Amino acid sequence: MDAYKKAGVDIEAGYKLVDEIKSLSKNNALGSFGGLFPLALGKYKNPVLVSGTDGVGTKLLIATQSGIHNTIGIDLVAMCVNDILAQGAKPLFFLDYLGIGHLDQAQAKEILTGVVAGVDQADAKLVGGETAEMPDMYDHGHYDMAGFAVGIADADDLLKPESLKKGDVLLGLASNGLHSNGFSLVRDILFKQNDYQLSDRLPGCELDIAHELLRPTKIYVKSVLPLVEQKLIQGIAHITGGGLIENVARILPAGLSAEFHLNSWQIPAVMTDLQSIGHLSLADMENTFNLGLGMVLAVRQEDAAKVKSALENAGETVYQVGQLIAGDKKVIIRED
Repeated sequence: MDAYKKAGVDIEAGYKLVDEIKSLSKNNALGSFGGLFPLALGKYKNPVLVSGTDGVGTKLLIATQSGIHNTIGIDLVAMCVNDILAQGAKPLFFLDYLGIGHLDQAQAKEILTGVVAGVDQADAKLVGGETAEMPDMYDHGHYDMAGFAVGIADADDLLKPESLKKGDVLLGLASNGLHSNGFSLVRDILFKQNDYQLSDRLPGCELDIAHELLRPTKIYVKSVLPLVEQKLIQGIAHITGGGLIENVARILPAGLSAEFHLNSWQIPAVMTDLQSIGHLSLADMENTFNLGLGMVLAVRQEDAAKVKSALENAGETVYQVGQLIAGDKKVIIRED
């Protein structure tokens, strides 16, 4: 073990970290060779498991450079469980992977505190994970993360493009800023094209750049899933990589397009600041950022007011942003 430690891998630190995670997650089964989850299928007639995996991307570099690590785990969970929710499924459990150059106990605990918080926000369970200390793979202080989640739904209740119809109302759920997408462009604009520091503040933002960029991705499970289960939602687009255009297009069936009215919701100041500083076109913005909408829900006209009210009562900021129209699977954002 001493030889391994001299090579840069501290096994004892890894053991201590597992004990920390057990305490944080209140799951004493962590540390086994496989994660266990009791699967109750009583209410499902034709159960389907829905899985999702993702990472956080170059947002991790902002966490590394700023030394702020306690929210990046929420991003990791959110990227997986929001995708599962978009299928109409309930997230059940989550596993994480942390690859790190040197296992600093305090840093790793901070990272995984975020993972535990995210799992709790998703009403799921952390059943396992892996921490790999690889000093020759990552520079000191640097790390990478990946996550894997599994959810469940009845096959008949999965959200399908065929359920959508002309006239359905589009409701947008406010994002918590940039979430976890577009950070290569963000970093290029702020730190390569310009000489901003993480301690600086952008003109329209209340927080400094580090804290503004590290706002965690919002997890929508607890507010949206009850409405899915009540069959009040016909389709969900999780607005991630590719921005508003690409992700809404993914849920459209043949014969329908989505029409948005840009003045019907609030675009976060961080995005308008980036647009101005980086001289970005509206097309650049639409295809990169969520534009302030973390999720877009398609609902029947007669259900729109009820759904909007329920979401607001659950703490969401909700905008009626558009509707489905006849078309060829296009996403149209009108500036009028």
